[in-house]
Amino acid sequence: MTQKNEKVAGIIGGMGPEATVDLMQRIIRLTPAMDDKDHIRCIVDNNPKVPSRIKAIIEGNGEDPGPVMADMGRRLEAWGADFLVIPCNTAHFYYDAVQEAVKIPVINMIDLVVNQVKADFARETHIGMLASPAVAITKLYTRRFDTLGMTEVWPDKEHQDRLFNIIRQVKAGGISLDLHRQYAQVCDHLKDQGVGVAIVACTELSALGGNDLPLDTIDASQVLAEAIVRMVKHP
Repeated sequence: MTQKNEKVAGIIGGMGPEATVDLMQRIIRLTPAMDDKDHIRCIVDNNPKVPSRIKAIIEGNGEDPGPVMADMGRRLEAWGADFLVIPCNTAHFYYDAVQEAVKIPVINMIDLVVNQVKADFARETHIGMLASPAVAITKLYTRRFDTLGMTEVWPDKEHQDRLFNIIRQVKAGGISLDLHRQYAQVCDHLKDQGVGVAIVACTELSALGGNDLPLDTIDASQVLAEAIVRMVKHP
């Protein structure tokens, strides 16, 4: 199954660490393999020291993560990566800083997800958002959906605060049954607003899992993992 000239994926990780490991597990599960050698080579910088996106975007007083991410990209390129990915939705606010720093492609997860929504749910006009407030502030999805005539639907303040707390607890390693229950309640809230499909647009929520959520979802981490496998195994 393996090919001598398969591309090598470079992962700008650590935002957060759990989300990076979750992406790698998804890649492994999706890869057709009979032995170790059939799996995809990934060069991973699982760097939790990237400056906080919360402080930089939401609180407005943090260090710019862009230069650190750009340096990570340059190092991954030097180490042999053929393309780069960023398994963090919010961190795509700094996508241009990374792409400008390297000569290899940087896969844009936001574009991949929006294209998936367009392909699978073209008749939906209102798309639920399960994400950090930073994704709303940066309008990472908003601008793309505007061109498609689609509108984002976000949880109200009470439920968005609950969702943000869930994200923080996953970052702190606090995954529990109660956290899953709270997450499902936020999804129920979106469903009550008439939402038929929502984007899991936070890779911490991806790591939390969601096979039993009460509405259809498109998971950004899963979309990214599928794209990585396609690029390496079916170029």
